[in-house]
Amino acid sequence: MSKQATRGKSTIDYEKIVETEDFKALIKRKKNFSRPYVIFFFAAYFILPLLTGYTKILETRAIGYMTWTWVYAFSMFIMVWVFTSIYMNKAKHFDTDVDNIIEKNVLK
Repeated sequence: MSKQATRGKSTIDYEKIVETEDFKALIKRKKNFSRPYVIFFFAAYFILPLLTGYTKILETRAIGYMTWTWVYAFSMFIMVWVFTSIYMNKAKHFDTDVDNIIEKNVLK
C-alpha cells in the first residue's frame, strides 16, 4: 500500500508528516497522557489475582454474602468505563491536533 493517501482533493505525504516536530510533539503528549492510566490499570489488574491467591484480605464479606473479591472485580469494570470516557474526551483534542497537522502539511 502506498504511503501517500488522498484526503479530499489533496495528497498527504505521511512520511513527511511523521518527521515534523508537530507530529512528534503530539505523540509525546499522547504517551504522557496515557502512561499513568496504563500503569494504574496493570497494577490494579495484577493485584487482584495476587491478593486472592496469596492472602485472605479479600475473602471477608463486604455486602451480604458478597466478598471484597467480587467488589474489587466489579470495580475493574467501572475503572475501564471511566478510563474509556476520559480517553474519549481527550481524543477529541488529539483529533483536532491531527487535523491541524494534516492541514499544515498537505501537498498541493
